[in-house]
Amino acid sequence: MRRVTYWGLLCCFTLEWLALGVWIGGMVVLVGAVIPAVFNTFGGQDSGGLFLTRAFEGYHRFVIGAMVVLCGASLYRWWSGEPVAAVERGEMVVLALMVVIAGVVILALHPQAAILQAQAFAAQEETAKKAAFESLFRVLMPIRVLDIVNLLLGLFLIGLKSKRTLCPSRQIL
Repeated sequence: MRRVTYWGLLCCFTLEWLALGVWIGGMVVLVGAVIPAVFNTFGGQDSGGLFLTRAFEGYHRFVIGAMVVLCGASLYRWWSGEPVAAVERGEMVVLALMVVIAGVVILALHPQAAILQAQAFAAQEETAKKAAFESLFRVLMPIRVLDIVNLLLGLFLIGLKSKRTLCPSRQIL
């Protein structure tokens, strides 16, 4: 008797593509539309920066959901034992890297940036404000780099999944 049904795997694959769309598409929308709109619309750096911090916190909640879906779906496909649903090593490596990078950003760097941002906004004298913003920007740079790396890894994962769909008999990596 088969462990899973056709519908179970279909739902699994559908949820994986949806999770990747949310994760990657969310970052593209934030970088390509939200950030430029905020800095071209909001009056000051304080209000725009605070808005973007909140926007990224919301995005991070979606990323956590996407991580749960992608990891759960991969486990389900592995457990199914179906050759068409087999989890490839390259796919798991890329997903693991994405999860680790997102974890570093969400659990370590973003909270630190939010604290530094609050300190920068609260500073009264100009030299203290300047020093606080320099500290904030030193934390934001690795966040940006890691977000771009995760975006590229996500696109690579989409490519791996697409190639697997088109050539199911070929090994990828």
